[in-house]
Amino acid sequence: MSEPFRLFVTATDTGVGKTEASCALLSMLADQGLRPAPFKPYESGCQNLKAPADACALRDAAQSEDALELICPHRFRPPIAPGVAAVRSGSTPALRKTLAAYRSFSGRPLVAEGAGGLFVPIDRHRDVIDLIELFGLPALLVARAGLGTLNHTALSLQALTARRIPVRAVLLTCTSATHDPSERDNARWIQSRTGVRVLGPVPFRVEPKARRNAFRSALKPLLQERSSHLRRV
Repeated sequence: MSEPFRLFVTATDTGVGKTEASCALLSMLADQGLRPAPFKPYESGCQNLKAPADACALRDAAQSEDALELICPHRFRPPIAPGVAAVRSGSTPALRKTLAAYRSFSGRPLVAEGAGGLFVPIDRHRDVIDLIELFGLPALLVARAGLGTLNHTALSLQALTARRIPVRAVLLTCTSATHDPSERDNARWIQSRTGVRVLGPVPFRVEPKARRNAFRSALKPLLQERSSHLRRV
């Protein structure tokens, strides 16, 4: 029996499109009737702690009925790194709670979304990259298309390689309508320097449905590869 599609979506920075990428993947898996598990173990900047925005978006995209307590076990109100928010509040996010939630999705397709970049603290001792390594999941690295992305992407890939975390692809996204002259060269330079596949860039779209469709289109090759492999098996 083949393994289900499972991926950890991380990024070079905050606000580059992790949630949109995660939602796009989950929605495509749901369209195939695969009952994917949405997982956002740490979320900060929650205006409503009972309904964390990113986790709710993932659940909706996955057409999931999973409990939010499992989808997002750790939630914080301040819009700062989860680990920093926890220290400020005097709390310690229990790793065993994170692992129990993760294991509850065993055997199902899963898309996990991190918080910010790789070295964002999730508690006093661990960063997002430690969580990826602990889960043993391959990564999708989301990066902002434009000036500066070559450096940020290379450093992030270097860190993932040092932990022997496989990277399925880099997804470049346009985060504003402003044209950046460096965008046209980003994909070629990243791929030639690192050997990692580059998808996108996802064009900037204001209308939510159009933006979701743009992310789905850019990420479709990841799922098509999966389907092709299953047919061969």
